[in-house]
Amino acid sequence: MQTEQLVAALAAGMSSDRILFQAHETSPYECDGLTMFKVRPKVVVLPETREEVSHVLKTCHANGIPVVPRGAGTGLSGGALPHAEGVLLVMAKFNRILEIDRDARIARVEPGVRNLAISEAVAADNLYYAPDPSSQIACSIGGNIAENSGGVHCLKYGLTVHNVLSVTLALDDGSIVTVGSAALDSAGYDLLALTIGSEGLLGVVLEVTVRLLPKPEETRVVMAAFDDVTKAGDSVGAIIAAGIIPAGLEMMDGPAVAAVEDFVKAGYPLDAEALLLCEVDGTVDEVADELARVEQILKDAGATMLRVAKDEAERLLFWKGRKSAFPAVGRISPDYYCMDGTIPRKHLSLVLNRMREMSTRYDLRCANVFHAGDGNLHPLILFDANDPDQVHRAESFGAEILELSVEVGGTITGEHGVGVEKINEMCVQFSSDELTQFHSVKGAFDPTGILNPGKAVPTLNRCAEFGKMHIHHGQLPHPELERF
Repeated sequence: MQTEQLVAALAAGMSSDRILFQAHETSPYECDGLTMFKVRPKVVVLPETREEVSHVLKTCHANGIPVVPRGAGTGLSGGALPHAEGVLLVMAKFNRILEIDRDARIARVEPGVRNLAISEAVAADNLYYAPDPSSQIACSIGGNIAENSGGVHCLKYGLTVHNVLSVTLALDDGSIVTVGSAALDSAGYDLLALTIGSEGLLGVVLEVTVRLLPKPEETRVVMAAFDDVTKAGDSVGAIIAAGIIPAGLEMMDGPAVAAVEDFVKAGYPLDAEALLLCEVDGTVDEVADELARVEQILKDAGATMLRVAKDEAERLLFWKGRKSAFPAVGRISPDYYCMDGTIPRKHLSLVLNRMREMSTRYDLRCANVFHAGDGNLHPLILFDANDPDQVHRAESFGAEILELSVEVGGTITGEHGVGVEKINEMCVQFSSDELTQFHSVKGAFDPTGILNPGKAVPTLNRCAEFGKMHIHHGQLPHPELERF
């Protein structure tokens, strides 16, 4: 279908000034937060109503036009990478908080609402929305649904899937359905959990009902410095083994600490090889007890410095440093490649040391920040996108990290999704039978295959080619990992 014909068909159901197709209009949408991959969309649409979204989908469904949903564009796996022959469906104008029920502790919001805006809207009622990605000041709830986002407090309070009660979706043919409900349970299959984390492959989010939580009576955070990453990694397991579930348990290695401290001035010790932030919350008595136990565990693990935030301002400063890790690293390198593997906590030290070996072998710097409590790694590989060799080495470095994650019993993603970035590594984690079932689920929701095609779930042919490539390059598991 020619661009002019597609634009005319779309304009029959929405204002033409929200249909973009000129190069200078569509170029700003050519990638999401993963800038290594760029594609200019054929057409960009910015609907404002459900009827307009349905019209766009019906038009594309009738003509076999690919549709890629997009939120704020902060995703880091290329999930919102446009299709060169398709429509980019931007949901940014769906930015209203529709209802806040303070008694039921729920809020109904549109997908373009910023994550942080929900907590800001209910702060006066001593409530908040728990999932807090580092990009929460900008990322949208619809994008959080697509990627099942977490954040620094996901260890205790869960990911998006644990804090959402219902989602209203527009399907490939423009029909609208709601999965989940305000009830604690509902009959039939759990389609809500299936929808969350589906990366725009099953439907377009139109509305979300989220759970609100009361703010804890007391919150304290302790910062611990270590002269060795192994000691820091082992302390994480010791805290969990003691029966303590912190509100947040985050770790950074030396290069990340140096970059963040120069950027934020959070008071991080520059001589630390690893830094741990452990936050506990609850009643005043609960916090006092858990904080004392955590401090003792950290001392026993070999912490060289312990510092408890003296007040709320300093607590927020400690966390500002951690949440500013990505822009901080962006100041010291032309580009960086953020990975997202998840591993069992007991293998933190092994994997961190292996990544240091990789950094030397690929001759690329790597700063590590991660949700230590649940083993979600975010290695930041520093490179220059203007150098094709560095781009290739960065991609290979990242792929090896993901495959290492699988080999130690983990997974290739924790909260960033698969998108286009990790689609080859899906072939490492899942068998052909499992991938066939994934495609069956996709087909049940989107039989025409127009929603975000080519993302998240690879074809069996692609996996076969990927396997041949691995054999050709002789890539085998590391000897240390044979026992896992």
